[in-house]
Amino acid sequence: MIYSMTGYAARTRSVKGGTLHFELKSVNSRYLDVVFRVSDELRVAEAALRELLANRISRGKIECRVSFVSAAGGGQQVGLNNEVLERLRCFDEQVRRSLPLAAPLSVSDVLRWPGIFGEDVIDVATLMPACLALAAESLDDFAASRAREGEKLAAVIRERLARTRLLVHEVAPRIPAAQAAFNDKLRQRLLDAVQVVDDERIRQEVAVFAARIDVAEELARLATHLDEVERVLAAGGATGKRLDFLMQELNREANTLGSKSLVAEVSQTAIEFKLLIEQMREQVQNLE
Repeated sequence: MIYSMTGYAARTRSVKGGTLHFELKSVNSRYLDVVFRVSDELRVAEAALRELLANRISRGKIECRVSFVSAAGGGQQVGLNNEVLERLRCFDEQVRRSLPLAAPLSVSDVLRWPGIFGEDVIDVATLMPACLALAAESLDDFAASRAREGEKLAAVIRERLARTRLLVHEVAPRIPAAQAAFNDKLRQRLLDAVQVVDDERIRQEVAVFAARIDVAEELARLATHLDEVERVLAAGGATGKRLDFLMQELNREANTLGSKSLVAEVSQTAIEFKLLIEQMREQVQNLE
């Protein structure tokens, strides 16, 4: 299976006292980069969640949001926690005795204080298993989302791969005849320019130049790299870095092919190679 680095998943689960919400979304990154947005009462779960994500994901910038919404307040009468309220009053008096100019606590300050509502006390030990189970379910959805996107990207790469391979098959048989014709023209120009040069010397010079412009090796390496791209795509998994390296190698051979060719047909083919390789590389950049 080929995975994209782009994905999204979200799930909710009702638990005692409220509702858990888990959300994952990701974009491209060279490495695994996880950013957590976790509500205060669930921060204790962050380490376990990080380990869970690292076991399933190898690359991408991941944003993980985890929150708990209390079931209290939905039409019910909400009361203040008198014990917490009394402690706040004592704290307020103690601070202002030491710092007479300190401002007293406002109503909004009091209402935002953790635990001021009795139902804000959450049993984290009970929430943890539910939170991790919800995370595992969300990861399954997330992986499926990335796999669907990855298969679309792989299909585009395979299509460009087929077109590149077709170009190799089309141009390879034409190169010997094109180079032979160019060598004949070169030999004739040398004869016209220097009538007294020995014919054997001309043949040697033409042979040396022909070896320098021979592109058979580049075409063979292109075909080998194309085979390796197909093998990596078929193997699946975390293929992005390997495929990116292969795109660099393909581009290197296309550049050499273009620089060595003195035949217009081969030069044009080298340009088409580079275009197709760049299109594949754009898709590879999105793969895990």
